[in-house]
Amino acid sequence: MSAFPDSGLLHPPLDAPLARLLVSVRDPAEAEAARLAGADLIDAKDPDRGALGALDAARVREIVARIRAEGGARTSAVADGPRGIAAMAATGVDWVKVGLLPGLWGDAAALARAAAAAPGRLIAVLFAEDEPGPELVGVLAAAGFRGAMIDTAGKAGVRLTDLAEPHRLGTFTAACRAHGLMSGLAGSLRVSDIPALTAHRPDYLGFRGGLCRDLDRRNGIDPLRVAEAARALRPGARDAA
Repeated sequence: MSAFPDSGLLHPPLDAPLARLLVSVRDPAEAEAARLAGADLIDAKDPDRGALGALDAARVREIVARIRAEGGARTSAVADGPRGIAAMAATGVDWVKVGLLPGLWGDAAALARAAAAAPGRLIAVLFAEDEPGPELVGVLAAAGFRGAMIDTAGKAGVRLTDLAEPHRLGTFTAACRAHGLMSGLAGSLRVSDIPALTAHRPDYLGFRGGLCRDLDRRNGIDPLRVAEAARALRPGARDAA
């Protein structure tokens, strides 16, 4: 039995924090469009390079500068593996994301070195295909990570909800809360997934393809879809409008 029971996850307290909207972008124009449409976190990555394709540092700096000049959103960027963490941290993003394959999960020294390259700013991305357990969250917290999220490695139509049962996602986000880490869920999500996934109380839900034109992650961000997702995540604001 899991150390993080499922009790209460499907019906979080009414005062539970709302999940925020992470939108992955590839250039400053997309970043600005996503921000204006309601994104809370602008995530820089290259959608043509798979789940965790890193942009070059100069492009990330441009994105960070655009968002900081306007305000209203935080920034993150994908690092090109553990060796690229320090370089991406130097761009000034609020958080750096790095993919962690199972071979690193048990290497406490390597995890600590990775976290030290972006102190207090490193987010671990774990792939649903690898079936990460909630016990890994404690390992990441001890190593100095700031947060953890579950994504999908494949981007050919297989979705997070196809790979991970609700109980697995609930125990993961509960583990993050217990260890003081931010949590995120992503992986070919659609706006229609928001009600079920917010029940697990993640800090962020991450989108790319589901908010692009024709639902194709290689196309540009569609501001109308971003705005739809933002409204779905903020029902109180929508009702008050």
